[in-house]
Amino acid sequence: MVKLIADRMQHELRELARPGPRMADEIACVISVMLAVVFAQLAHARMVDWAAVSALVLLKSDTMETIVRGVMRMVGTLIGGALALVLAPLAVQSLTVAIVSAGVVGTIGLYGMLTGRRAYAWFLMGLTFEIILLDKLANPHLDTIEFAHTRLIEVGAGTLACVLVSLAAAFLSGNDWLANRKPRPERMRWNPTAARHAAQAGIALATLPALYSLTHIPELTQAAITIIAVMIVPVAGLGQSGLVPVSRRLAHRAIGCLAAALLSIGVLVLANGNVVIIVAGTCLGLFIGRHLETGGKATQYVGLQFSIALLTALVPDSYSHIETGAAMTRLAGIAVGMATLEPVLLSWHFIGARVTRRFFGERGGAQTPARDREEALAA
Repeated sequence: MVKLIADRMQHELRELARPGPRMADEIACVISVMLAVVFAQLAHARMVDWAAVSALVLLKSDTMETIVRGVMRMVGTLIGGALALVLAPLAVQSLTVAIVSAGVVGTIGLYGMLTGRRAYAWFLMGLTFEIILLDKLANPHLDTIEFAHTRLIEVGAGTLACVLVSLAAAFLSGNDWLANRKPRPERMRWNPTAARHAAQAGIALATLPALYSLTHIPELTQAAITIIAVMIVPVAGLGQSGLVPVSRRLAHRAIGCLAAALLSIGVLVLANGNVVIIVAGTCLGLFIGRHLETGGKATQYVGLQFSIALLTALVPDSYSHIETGAAMTRLAGIAVGMATLEPVLLSWHFIGARVTRRFFGERGGAQTPARDREEALAA
């Protein structure tokens, strides 16, 4: 698998400078992300990189799809933030509440992502809740309302930038973006395979508050994002457990993050605090990541994770105060998420088969429509 990805990446990098529709999309991606960074900086957001990631994952060639996804991202963020306003203050007082709420809300969010008609809103609901909860545990003295408010600002900045760039691209190309509406996806009924898979993610997410209580590892929000993101796989391909498809996505995420980490370290060392060099390195990395993402299945997820990790490392909360250590800590949080999830998958695969048959049934996934939701990834 690694050789296939490496060969495909070499091929795509040789095509990097070829003009055409892909290059136009890559330029639009870079403009969208950097515009989101500007909006987030002007709005004094806490996690500017989250605004940048929002712009990155929202931008699609279909303008109407971009707008719909942006609306769902905002709605999901609002709902997740509202839940966090209620539960996060309680979680600070009780580790049990923190563990249970992280597991339950994460499970519900992922199950809705896998089966719901408004999948992207479900995804952001669970993700936003986990981010605010873990932020609150790490900073119990800070206002929960402020946490929720800044998450909304960040998503709003990314959404606004992405929609503006998408509309401008449609106008310049002469496309009738109002005529490109896609049919609404069908609604799934109760699906035991999706429930089982979401429960595995919930177990991994539930360990994060306990892990923080024991070790005080920073940036566990990146671990939560990793757990939820890599668990988004087509339900029809899960089988007895999600070990194989999710482990494949973990491997792709690891390859993309490692490559992004190496580039980020090089840029930060070369820049030595120079904002111009850091921004230029970010734009170059985004261009490469988007090119890999649109290069086919072998490099699609690697390219997306490369871009996300690059933004995580190179987009600071303030360009006037750039910390190399903070960038590496965020990347370490991604590694913690991988290390937390894989044991859960292995345990469920080898031990949980009997539990699965007893409580969830044996053929839940066989009757599931093969709806690939990988496009809905956020992180």
